[in-house]
Amino acid sequence: MLTRVLYRDGLMLVIDKPAGLPVHRGPKGGASLEDYFDALRYGLPKQPALAHRLDKDTSGCLVLGRHRKALAHLGLLFKHGKVGKTYWAVVEGGPEADEGVIDLALGRLDDKRGWWMKPDPKGLPSVTRWKVLGRSKISPPPHAGKGAEVTWLALEPVTGRTHQLRVHCAAMGWPIVGDNIYGRAPRFGGPILHLHARQIVVPMSKNKEPIRVTAPVPPHMCERLARCGWTQEP
Repeated sequence: MLTRVLYRDGLMLVIDKPAGLPVHRGPKGGASLEDYFDALRYGLPKQPALAHRLDKDTSGCLVLGRHRKALAHLGLLFKHGKVGKTYWAVVEGGPEADEGVIDLALGRLDDKRGWWMKPDPKGLPSVTRWKVLGRSKISPPPHAGKGAEVTWLALEPVTGRTHQLRVHCAAMGWPIVGDNIYGRAPRFGGPILHLHARQIVVPMSKNKEPIRVTAPVPPHMCERLARCGWTQEP
């Protein structure tokens, strides 16, 4: 995990979380990001702790506070929407416009699946800004089937609801590639979720420029992003 540290100072760490690894240990056990926190102390007496969360299948920038005071400060920044977050997603199909805003309240799907969400007029206000960064320029493989055209989006969650980006994209008719809950991907054996926390901007100090950190594109997203015009990073 040390090789995935993107930023470190005395207050916080930003790591590049891999897709498929949950941040917390589940009730059934298994590997989690927390297993590596002790190696991320860098000489401090206590382990860092999560300042926010990413879904198990989402990759990219994840912020940890290095001690209690820093964690409290980060918590307030996230709570009050002061932290800038930009995600990259590859979606099936795509919007006709080049940018827009999704304003769609979300609520729990049901009591049995506490983490699963749905559009709900009586739910919590949920807003996402989106912008098209590229559209399919290369034909999909012959076996890809109908609807294999894809679009590369930048998504900025104004609010921070559970699964917000996934539900919003699916509700608009362009689900995220690999989404086996809200999209069209098979429950097992399909592609990995194409949602990546690309950049995070943290205004830790009033007297300094915000800390801006970018996570490299994960391997599982490269092929479809390339079809949309993205060029491989050095």
